[in-house]
Amino acid sequence: MTPPSQEHQPFAHLSAPNAAFYREILRSFARAKERFVVHLRPEDVAAELGRANDDSLAQALEKLREWGNLRADADTGRVTSVEDFHRKRYLFQLTPAGQAAEQAIAFYEEAIGRRGVLQSVALGDIADQLRSLTVLARDGEPDPARVHLLLLSLTERFSSLADNAQAFMASLRRAIDFSDGDVAGFIAYKERLIEYINRFIADLANSGARIAALLAELEASDHESLLRLAARREAADAVPDREEAADAYATAEEAAFSSWRNRWRGLQDWFVSADVGRPSQARLLRQAAITAIKQLIDAVGLLNERRSGRSDRSADFRTLARWFAEAPDEAAMHRLWRAAFGLTSARHLTVTAATLEEWRDVGAGASWREAPPIRISPQLRRTGSYERRGKPNKVADRAHARRLLLEHAEREAAETAAARARLHTDGPVLLSELNVLDPRAFRLFLGLLGDALAARRPDETEVKTVTGDGSMEVRLTLVPDGGEIKIHTEDGVLTGPEHVIEITDLMAAR
Repeated sequence: MTPPSQEHQPFAHLSAPNAAFYREILRSFARAKERFVVHLRPEDVAAELGRANDDSLAQALEKLREWGNLRADADTGRVTSVEDFHRKRYLFQLTPAGQAAEQAIAFYEEAIGRRGVLQSVALGDIADQLRSLTVLARDGEPDPARVHLLLLSLTERFSSLADNAQAFMASLRRAIDFSDGDVAGFIAYKERLIEYINRFIADLANSGARIAALLAELEASDHESLLRLAARREAADAVPDREEAADAYATAEEAAFSSWRNRWRGLQDWFVSADVGRPSQARLLRQAAITAIKQLIDAVGLLNERRSGRSDRSADFRTLARWFAEAPDEAAMHRLWRAAFGLTSARHLTVTAATLEEWRDVGAGASWREAPPIRISPQLRRTGSYERRGKPNKVADRAHARRLLLEHAEREAAETAAARARLHTDGPVLLSELNVLDPRAFRLFLGLLGDALAARRPDETEVKTVTGDGSMEVRLTLVPDGGEIKIHTEDGVLTGPEHVIEITDLMAAR
């Protein structure tokens, strides 16, 4: 039998130095269980892994037993002598905790891998199918069968993309919430999660822009005629005898056409933002993914603080509860309560008009030690209550301050609009031609340049992006062998490779 061990930690091997070796051993046990093999000897594991049955394998099996992934039973089936009986020979098998951990890890790897491939492939398929529909739309008499099949395939791929994206974000939320229960497993997978989400955001941004452009081109080419062709084919399936049941055929055609228009509208809402401030579902999904990354990083930071021994609120309260339990008497408990929470009388915070006048002459950076003291009424100290006689203090009029803030905000908005107008290029221009920029326009230009460079992938030379507030659009293209250029401003000189840039003020276009 397995000797008593410490508390089960079936995910501890994920953060161990030889995590890959431990994973190979546990996978061999999982494969054996699929073949209905329950027990494995060390030599069986070595043969499964294609390696020698040496001390490193024996030590790894022992560590997995200590963590609760494996169970070791005495191997008495090959005992032929007393010496064999006293020699350590074990049969290993997965424990319930180890098997549950393997199932959880396998499910996680399968779900993340499948959704990642499916989403990237689905985005490419949707763009290809829309491109094929665009070609058919240019034809005077498109083939109804090809149009129908393309629309069916497009609907299937889009539904799969939307469902998997929603399921992934929900599973990610559960993974973040589950981090408090399984620290080792969560820490082990954090980098993979963040890498996957970053790749998903980049793919969705790039493919989403292409899909939105293709949708706009199809709308300009009368996409409803294609939807009508698909509706007629579905009506023909529903009502084969068109001549004798003309009314039923017309009803079925209109119902199918309405259904296709609704699906097309869903596709538009997913990739194209409305003009009335309603962002597309793809943009909302990118924002949710970015928020999930921030929450994931915050959760990882909190877990690292706990693992490094730094205090947190729950640990503080547990320590305080232990101090209360160890207090010698009730008076000590009261002193501990006042020291921990400071819930004593706040009568000394009463501020009089004379004290306020003295405080106005002291700068905001002065320490409390150097500031004038608070004047406390003797009646308040003696009776615990104080009622001021005479007129109440006048309410401060802050209309002038609010007016100044409003003027400052309006002035900043006007200056920003003027900077956008100055950066508007009216077509592609070279970066080297942007030499006359005032400080505000230059700072706005730096933000646009940073957004474009951040959105460009390493293997791309051209990028098109929109600022976060949707006010400006920038298209940046690297000039081969363009050399290094310099942009002189009041803040300094900006140097870098030559690019062709096109900046559009979207607010002015509206």
